[in-house]
Amino acid sequence: MKKVKVEVSNRHVHLTEEVYNKLFSHPLTKRNDLSQIGDFACNETVAIKTEKGSIENVRIVGPTRTYNQVEIANSDAKKLGLHPPVRKSGNLENSDTITIIGERGSITLENACILAERHIHMNPMLAKEWNVVDNQLVKVKVEGKKSCVLDAYIKITEKGVLAFHIDVDDANAALLNTGDEVEVLL
Repeated sequence: MKKVKVEVSNRHVHLTEEVYNKLFSHPLTKRNDLSQIGDFACNETVAIKTEKGSIENVRIVGPTRTYNQVEIANSDAKKLGLHPPVRKSGNLENSDTITIIGERGSITLENACILAERHIHMNPMLAKEWNVVDNQLVKVKVEGKKSCVLDAYIKITEKGVLAFHIDVDDANAALLNTGDEVEVLL
C-alpha cells in the first residue's frame, strides 16, 4: 500500500524577479520553508484584484520564478468573477488575467491565474520504486466521513519530497487536512 501525506495549498503567487521588483522595494524575505526543497513562504503578501472583487494578504511563495502565476481555489475565482482553467504549474497559456497589488503599486498580468491540478511530488528514486512516471495520472483514495477517490498527477523533480498537494476547496470537500494520509492507487 502506497501512502502519502496531504498538504493543503491555499491561494498564493509565484513571481518573476522583474515583477516582484515592480511591486516591492526590498528583497524577498523568508517566513518559513515549505516541504519541497528550496521553496519557502515569504513574509511579503499581495492583494489580487479583478473588476468584480479583490482578496488581500495573498502569500508570495519563493524563490522568484521564470514565470508569474497566481494559484487560487474555485471559491476565490467566484469571488473575483474569474473562470481560470485547471492546470499544472507553469502551464499558463490562455489562463485568466489578474491584477497584483504590492507596496509600490500594481501590475496586471495576462495568462497568469489558474486552479492548480492536484499532484503528488516525489523524487526520481521513489518514482522508480513506485513504478510511476512524470505526469502520470493516478487515483488517490480518501477514507473517512466523506470518502472519495480523486485524480492526481505525479510530479517528479530531483529534489521532490513525497507530498500530495490539494487546494483548499478540494480538501474541504473531502474533509482533508494537512498531515492526513491518503492511499495512492497504482
